Amino acid sequence: MANAFSKQYVHAIFAVKYRKSTFSPEIKPTAFAIIAQQVKDTGCDSLIVNGVEDHVHCLFSIPPKFSTSEILQKIKGNSSKDFNKLEMFDTPFRWQTGYGAFSQSYRELDMIYKYIENQEAHHRTESFPDEFLRLLTEQNIDFDPKYLFESLQ
Repeated sequence: MANAFSKQYVHAIFAVKYRKSTFSPEIKPTAFAIIAQQVKDTGCDSLIVNGVEDHVHCLFSIPPKFSTSEILQKIKGNSSKDFNKLEMFDTPFRWQTGYGAFSQSYRELDMIYKYIENQEAHHRTESFPDEFLRLLTEQNIDFDPKYLFESLQ
């Protein structure tokens, strides 16, 4: 073929350093808008960004010229810089090292979008660690539990 035809969708999850409850209801709209803009600034299409106090879910499409790790490094690094530049929090903001990234088919987008949109409701009955472990298991991703979460310090 003379051209490359590709559309990859990624559901990414990343947590605040030490899983601190950082994103208050007042800050979430601004913080998540900044993250969505960072997704767009990387050349990706941002479908939704949402989350709760200690972590964020993003659903976006990724161009074939980039890797997921490149994109997430830019999103996390640049959003952190923006948060700190705007002095949005009482202490310097940092993301926890690492992330979860799950490829999604076009047919699953509506379901994943709604899942991300309803994070507040999901976390009334499921903790973030339980959610993350469930998603890793559902996606058949190998992991060592001791490397999943940085504890509060």
